[in-house]
Amino acid sequence: MDQRTELSEFLRSRRARLRPEDVGLPGTTRRRVPGLRREELAQLAGVSTAYYIRLEQGHGENVSASVLEAVARALRLGPAEREHLLRLVRPSRRGAPTRPQRVRPAFQHLLDAMDGVPAYVLGRRMDVIAWNRLAAALLGDFGALAPERRNMARLVFLDPASRELYTDWEGKATDTVGSLRLDAGRDPDDPRLASLIGELSLGSADFRRLWADHGIQDKGHGAKRLHHPVVGPLSLCYETLRPADAGQELVTYHAEPGSASAESLRLLASWAASGAPEDTGVAGAAEAVEVVEVVER
Repeated sequence: MDQRTELSEFLRSRRARLRPEDVGLPGTTRRRVPGLRREELAQLAGVSTAYYIRLEQGHGENVSASVLEAVARALRLGPAEREHLLRLVRPSRRGAPTRPQRVRPAFQHLLDAMDGVPAYVLGRRMDVIAWNRLAAALLGDFGALAPERRNMARLVFLDPASRELYTDWEGKATDTVGSLRLDAGRDPDDPRLASLIGELSLGSADFRRLWADHGIQDKGHGAKRLHHPVVGPLSLCYETLRPADAGQELVTYHAEPGSASAESLRLLASWAASGAPEDTGVAGAAEAVEVVEVVER
């Protein structure tokens, strides 16, 4: 990625989302483009208009930390957006990552022991590098994919099944792009990341639209609604944990205790434990779950 272009487009996109009335300035209907004008943003940040224009043109080499913080406050950036701005202004040229992405054996054992909790590990570029059986049953059989295809962004944008799985697919897609752009800010010289972005841009108009928004999203915690082909609707909470291994994130899903989703997740776990995800297609999966229900009752 060209860092100057990214910085320029990011600042313009954040400025465009603010209305004058949002920041206490008088509104006006005579605006050719949405958002604040450059001089208004400069005024809010306490810098000269010429200084801010230079920054928005991508020249951030000599900008002080205090000015960056003032601009971030004026733009009302969140924590992840502030981190992204700082990395765009002062990129870390670490070179392309070369080490293979692996999890420690003990970490994989932990995943396998979480038999009632869908869990998987994301590495660089949102690559899925480890998972347990219930995660495969919930989100798709990662093991059936070639290693280079085990990527959450690829699955969301290039696998039609994802639009059926995620009830709010647009929200999932927006979060995915935001996380991927945050990764791009951290590793701007990664050729594999550049190749992935190019592949997604060519293969998905939705990706191109969302990428152009310059949204930033750090994976954290929240809720997701899914419609699983086996057990139907699920309302699940997710948590993202960062182990000591650099560049890896553990993502887990769970249901509210005693809820219908908790019961559905239990049935899915029973189906997964029976070996059905590997031996049974989706067409026969519902029948397999019905058998589990009968036996357990």
